[in-house]
Amino acid sequence: MPSHAPIVTRSRFTAARGCVSDVARLAQEIPLFPVERTMPLGPLAAARAAVGKNASAGTARIGWAAVFLKAYALVSRETPMLRTWLVRGFPGARLATAAESVATLAVNRIEEGEDRLFWARLAAPDAKSLPEIQQFIVDCATKPVEEMFKRQLQLEMVPGFLRRTILRWNMNSFSRKRAARIGTFSLSTLAGMGATNRFHPTICTTSLSYAPLDDDGNCLVTLIADHRVLDGAVVARALARLEEVLCHEMLAELRELATVSPMAAGKACA
Repeated sequence: MPSHAPIVTRSRFTAARGCVSDVARLAQEIPLFPVERTMPLGPLAAARAAVGKNASAGTARIGWAAVFLKAYALVSRETPMLRTWLVRGFPGARLATAAESVATLAVNRIEEGEDRLFWARLAAPDAKSLPEIQQFIVDCATKPVEEMFKRQLQLEMVPGFLRRTILRWNMNSFSRKRAARIGTFSLSTLAGMGATNRFHPTICTTSLSYAPLDDDGNCLVTLIADHRVLDGAVVARALARLEEVLCHEMLAELRELATVSPMAAGKACA
């Protein structure tokens, strides 16, 4: 009988996929666990929509990622353990805490017809305005990758065993550069594609994800945490505080952006 086995083609395992694979492999060494909370964000969604309609005032659309990045950084400002990581070594494990948050944002780009995953770092999102954070996100999505992700491209060119050694060294470092190279927390979401990634790999102490809002304005928010550093009660309280920040501080900032006058916007951009 004739064979109906499918034809198999071969393709190169790129350096870019190798880098993603290395991060995923290192994440398996961390005892990560997810905690979830459903948040009523209908009023926040309405405020975002109002900002988008206020184009005549010079205000740009503010994406959910910008809102969550700033809100979680504000929570981390109040909770040092969210800026803490474990350092393994002789004579034993120690904890290190960064003075400020550094957000790591997962960014999908299509380069030469292929999907590429990049990680962008943003220092102190809590000290920036929502328009500033949104502009950073836009730059990550549109500017040349050689400009926005130079360090990652350099890392991709390193042989795999050495790349993993560099990443592991950065993970287990007391250096202040550790936060700049790894981040104190990360954010990864597929909400813009109508999906959610509730348990993605991460090498940060915590990583945030959120689902699309349902018809009632509720949003499922997931916070993944390193159990060596944090317990479930701390993560649950962080999510509860995140909801408060979203529904108060972030709502107030969005409403202010929605009502800014053209003259005020011009002065702010000057």
